[in-house]
Amino acid sequence: MEPTRKEHDFLGELEIPNHLYYGIQTFRAVENFNITGIPISKEPLFIKALGYVKKAAALANKDCGAIDSKIAEAICYGSDQVIAGKFDQEFVSDLIQGGAGTSVNMNVNEVIANIGLEYLGHKKGEYNFLHPNNHVNCSQSTNDAYPSAFRIALYLKMESFIKTFAGLEVAFAKKGEEFKEVLKMGRTQLQDAVPMTLGQEFKAYATTIGEDIQRLKNAQELLLEINMGATAIGTKVNAPEGYPEICVSYLAKEVGIPLTLSPDLIEATVDTGAYVQIMGTLKRSAVKISKICNDLRLLSSGPRTGFNEINLPARQPGSSIMPGKVNPVIPEVVNQTCFYVIGQDLTVTMAAEAGQLQLNVMEPVIAFAMFTSLDYLSNAIQTLIDKCIVGITANVDHCYNMVMNSIGIVTQLNPILGYEESASIAGEALKTGKSVHQIAVLERKLITQEKWDEIYSLENLIHPKFITK
Repeated sequence: MEPTRKEHDFLGELEIPNHLYYGIQTFRAVENFNITGIPISKEPLFIKALGYVKKAAALANKDCGAIDSKIAEAICYGSDQVIAGKFDQEFVSDLIQGGAGTSVNMNVNEVIANIGLEYLGHKKGEYNFLHPNNHVNCSQSTNDAYPSAFRIALYLKMESFIKTFAGLEVAFAKKGEEFKEVLKMGRTQLQDAVPMTLGQEFKAYATTIGEDIQRLKNAQELLLEINMGATAIGTKVNAPEGYPEICVSYLAKEVGIPLTLSPDLIEATVDTGAYVQIMGTLKRSAVKISKICNDLRLLSSGPRTGFNEINLPARQPGSSIMPGKVNPVIPEVVNQTCFYVIGQDLTVTMAAEAGQLQLNVMEPVIAFAMFTSLDYLSNAIQTLIDKCIVGITANVDHCYNMVMNSIGIVTQLNPILGYEESASIAGEALKTGKSVHQIAVLERKLITQEKWDEIYSLENLIHPKFITK
């Protein structure tokens, strides 16, 4: 039989396997919340942030005289071990749980307490020397410790996501340069519009992503204001004078980001508006990425009966029955990931709306939605870069022939022939299958071949200038 230790809470006693650093309250959480099957150990940045919170609290409590220096030293040691990732496997609470994150907070309290006990020369569970609540959780509540750690983790995770997203901007910009002289037909409403270059199309993708990167950076700044020191509802009950300011100062130094204390701790304890704005911005990015993937699938459609303007890298056979078929599987999987992120925006919205009075108890599902969205979308973006964008090639001759055979190029004749005459040419071309050139130059003799060559030169089609009679 594995040796155990007996722990108790006000609900009763449990035998805890002695090798575990978490205790009875975490044990109850494992029994109660088997929801996603994803424990917080899968979010190492969250665990690291929890460690930062507990270390800063211990240092502030020591300065304020709430705990003695030996206890603070043990808590800081335990926190440093957690920050270093040495005890990630001990964080077993499900990401989605009832209790506004209390199980997560107690998970870290118990782990740090037991690490600290061993540091002091005691056994796990000998809480009379170092207690999860009385010492590790001193001057805190789940209601300030959990959201402060969540905001730190989310900020750090967004840093990584933005770097990955910037890689997609760079990849599209490089393709824009590579394809800058590839003439093709632009389209509106899936109908021929006017000529452009494939480079301009890809450069526009880079530009739109760059805009969203800036929006994400702006939204990320909202996470820097935290409610650490608010304790239960923002009144700072059980916290010594000056503790919130000291704690946040230590926390900013430990994490290395400019955290600030909210000026209204009661408001900050219930408000989840920052998450709504960030998730909405992330949804905006997902919508744009998915739209681009739709374009890539259209532009590569064919190979004989579609647009066939670009070739996506062939990644796998596309059919179990149709030999030689290759599908655009990378844009497809990115589309599906974007759909997930778009759906999680609604989850965050509803969870934020569901808060009542002085606390929003739905933060765990907000954390789950935002953590997974950032992870999944980051993975999808990197996959899109590595397995699709960098390997795209252009069917240059096909693109050019599509332009010159298009009826849409008649638009360039408007300033010379007028809209009515140009529309007449378009109508005849559509009806007879003749080219615009054949009708306007050879049959109706409305313009000379020399003028045609000027209007439809590659330079003028790529960079149109106003040409008159």
